Amino acid sequence: MRCNLTHISKGENDVAKKSSMWGMIGLGMGLASAGMATANLIRQFKKMDLNHQTVLLMGGSRGLALEIARIVGDQGATVALAARDGEELERARDFLNIPSDRLFTFVCDVTNEEQVRDTVAAVQEQCGDIDVLMNIAGVIQAGAFEFQNNEDYAKSMNTHFWGPLYAVNAVVPTMKKRNRGRIVNISSIAGKVSVPHLLPYSASKHALVGFSEGLRSELAKDNIFVTTVCPGLMRTGSARNAEMKGHNKVEYALFSIFDSLALTSIDAKCAAKQIVEACKYGDPHLVISIQAKALNFLHSMAPSAVTEIFSWTNLLLPGKGGIGAATAKGHESESAWSPSILTKMSDDAAVRNNEMGAR
Repeated sequence: MRCNLTHISKGENDVAKKSSMWGMIGLGMGLASAGMATANLIRQFKKMDLNHQTVLLMGGSRGLALEIARIVGDQGATVALAARDGEELERARDFLNIPSDRLFTFVCDVTNEEQVRDTVAAVQEQCGDIDVLMNIAGVIQAGAFEFQNNEDYAKSMNTHFWGPLYAVNAVVPTMKKRNRGRIVNISSIAGKVSVPHLLPYSASKHALVGFSEGLRSELAKDNIFVTTVCPGLMRTGSARNAEMKGHNKVEYALFSIFDSLALTSIDAKCAAKQIVEACKYGDPHLVISIQAKALNFLHSMAPSAVTEIFSWTNLLLPGKGGIGAATAKGHESESAWSPSILTKMSDDAAVRNNEMGAR
């Protein structure tokens, strides 16, 4: 009898343990669901309706900026495009189906602090207070480390770090007074994971990520939400205007092909939609494309391994020779490989997004 009682007692203990285990799992799932529901409610509470809002796009005359302009324009926003090339800005109007009373252009070199301050003041005077600032201006120099000089690094830092900083400094005081605003800084997956043959670009994009993420923490108290965007390769057509060094034709062929293939890049319209949604909800961070998310995850888990893989990859990239430290634009570096069927999607995007120059 005693053995039977002991046997029954052990069985009851096993049942109790299993019940407790399932109870803990159920409690954990319930808490997770409640947390997700709360986070979603908070996200909905922060949502901004872009209708009748003023959106300033710095570096807004071509490429990704035009895709974003189309979306926010369709949602009723007043769109202000700022870029240094006045003729390019005027051509941009032809690419956008936005009523003239909601589309404004401003000639501005984003690397010039005084011009940025004056442009922000002009936008506020003509369009009203700025509700959304998007820092999109970019420059890419592709080539081996040996061919990159201090001017290349300075150019990248001026465009990707100092330019956004100047614009932020110009718009934040008014946003603080109104206790509302959105700032979107377009960095790159190269601002998370440095890649060979893009060192000035990667270094400056890393600087922008650090600034942008810290800025969010400091401005959240003022109801100003900063979103850091790190896209992978996007089919914007911008490769045509990238700067090539060394074996420029090979560099351009590799860049434009990987920038075009569906397996390695994402449609710019799709990327722009994600960016606008992240802006509206005030999301802190956005990594765009499956490839970029995978690379970011791998680097966070095993940074040494990823760096070693890139070291091996670098052995396959062009080395000494070519035009050396001289610079040639992508469209000046064409070959049998680019343009070709392999670059068709990116070439089509270049036509759509004002990357072809005067027509």
